[in-house]
Amino acid sequence: MISSQDARDTDTGDLLVWILAWSELVAFGALLTAFVVASVLHPEAFAAGKARLDHTLPIANTIVLLASGWLAAKAAEQKAVTRRRLLLLAAALGGAVFGGLKCLEYAFEGASLLSGDPFSQLYLLITGFHLTHVAFGSMILVLVAVFPTRENVHLITTLWHVIDIVWLVMFPVIYLL
Repeated sequence: MISSQDARDTDTGDLLVWILAWSELVAFGALLTAFVVASVLHPEAFAAGKARLDHTLPIANTIVLLASGWLAAKAAEQKAVTRRRLLLLAAALGGAVFGGLKCLEYAFEGASLLSGDPFSQLYLLITGFHLTHVAFGSMILVLVAVFPTRENVHLITTLWHVIDIVWLVMFPVIYLL
């Protein structure tokens, strides 16, 4: 039986985290919708833009982000605080690796991303916005590793999974379709 204190402990912040999660999904949904609409309006620019993208680093990033999400989920299951901390730090490291690979991808693309065509503008806006979320989420994972209460871990892992979901939708829309 769950005591009233246990119920309060598990409900704290849930409304806020779901408001944040849904607002993130709406924001990225709008950006990806704009990307799809622009690809219909400028098919040549988008075909050329997608043709110059290499898929190796984005595929590696997908694996890294999914592994990081798995580590965060495992952290949420842990009763031992030390294990929870280590898993959160490992998840944050995954976010840092994702960021490094994304920056490497930007470097490989180089000047072609600065050409100003519709594809490049939206590609940089969407992937840069996501990268900002990954960087911020990684920092919060580290902060929560310092204060790994069940409530804190629940909040950040939920948001971290939203970042994963966004990437899992972004990846095929930007790189494959």
